[in-house]
Amino acid sequence: MASIFTRIVNGEIPCYKVAETDNFLAFLDVNPNAKGHTLCIPKKEIDKIFDLDEITYNGLMSFSRKVAVAIEKAIPCKRVGISVIGLEVPHTHVHLIPLNSMEDARFISKVKMTPEEFEATAQAIQNEL
Repeated sequence: MASIFTRIVNGEIPCYKVAETDNFLAFLDVNPNAKGHTLCIPKKEIDKIFDLDEITYNGLMSFSRKVAVAIEKAIPCKRVGISVIGLEVPHTHVHLIPLNSMEDARFISKVKMTPEEFEATAQAIQNEL
């Protein structure tokens, strides 16, 4: 069965898209640690990041870097943190999280946002790409 992220890639489930290439997709996390929390994924469903072939792995990291630079320009923060955990969805994904404190990286406190706030945030990041 396809992961929720594959269903997003296939357009079966909507997302707040930030960036897209032929091989990768970036979209806002709908349960964010902080405003601007973005997920970067390869479009091809592979469960574990270190199971990616080297070209896809390096491509995902390069794509994630570009998105992180845009996030840092669009969202007031001290830095953008990166985390790869992957237990919650069996599809490789990189979390890019605007950080102002260590608490923002802990996946405990979540930020509530309206659909309009998600749309505005996605657009602000897109504008910086």
